[in-house]
Amino acid sequence: MARLLLTGAAGGLGKVLRERLRPYADVLRVSDIAALAPAEGKHEEVVPCDLADKAAVDALVAGCDAIVHLGGVSVERPFEEILEANIKGIFHLYEGARRHGVKRVVFASSNHVIGFYKQSEAIDAHAARRPDGYYGLSKSFGEDVAQFYFDRYGIETVSIRIGSSFPEPANRRMMSTWLSYRDLTTLVEKSLFTPSVGHTVVYGVSANRDVWWDNSAAAHLGFEPQDSSEVFRAKIEAQPPVAPTDPNAIYQGGAFTAQGPFGD
Repeated sequence: MARLLLTGAAGGLGKVLRERLRPYADVLRVSDIAALAPAEGKHEEVVPCDLADKAAVDALVAGCDAIVHLGGVSVERPFEEILEANIKGIFHLYEGARRHGVKRVVFASSNHVIGFYKQSEAIDAHAARRPDGYYGLSKSFGEDVAQFYFDRYGIETVSIRIGSSFPEPANRRMMSTWLSYRDLTTLVEKSLFTPSVGHTVVYGVSANRDVWWDNSAAAHLGFEPQDSSEVFRAKIEAQPPVAPTDPNAIYQGGAFTAQGPFGD
C-alpha cells in the first residue's frame, strides 16, 4: 500500500511493529503522544498526535490507506484517563477514517474484553463480552465502534484481542495467553491484507499448549501461529505457585479483575 498509519508507535508493541511493518507500505506513518525516534529515511513519517484531539487525529489519518491502531492507554487506569485516549480516541480515529476514505483498520483490542471468564472456560469470538476493568470496557467500546463503522460506512476492521505479547511469558497465566512477536506480526499482516473481513474478532495468541480461546470464527484470516509458550514451561513452573484465591489463578484477565477503583 502507499501509506500505512501505525498509532501507539512509542509503546512496547508499537516499537516492535514499527520495525516490522515497514516492508508493507511505501510510507509508514508513525504516531504517538509520547516522544518518538526520528524517521528512518524518506519511507517513514513521524507525526505526534493526541488521540483526544479530534482535529489532530483527522489530519493524522488523511492520506492513509490503512491503519494499525495501537494507540491509547494500555493498562488499567482511572476512567478519566481511559476516556480521553481510548474512548474519545477510537471515535476520532474512525471519524477520520470515514472522512478520508480509509477502508481497513486493524484494532488492538485486548483479552481484557473477556477478562471475567474463568480460566476453566473455553470461549470463542461470539461469547458475550465480560470486561474486567475500565481498560477492558474501552476495548469493548472500540469493538462496537468497529462494528458500527462497518455496518454503516463499510470500513472493515480486524479487532485483535491481544493476549500477552512479550519476549516471553512472565507467569503461569501467560503460558496460556502468550503471543510471540513473530506471531503478532503475522496476525497483523493477515489482518491488513485478507480480503472481505467485515468486522472480524480474533484472539491474538500463539500455539500454546493450554489455550482458552477458539479462533474458528476467524479462520478466514488464515492465521496459523508458529510459536508456543511451551519452551518456557520449566522456567515458569520453577516460580512459586500463586494462591488459588489469586485472580491470576482464577480469571482469564488475571490481576486486571482486581485493580481499582481509583481515588476512593
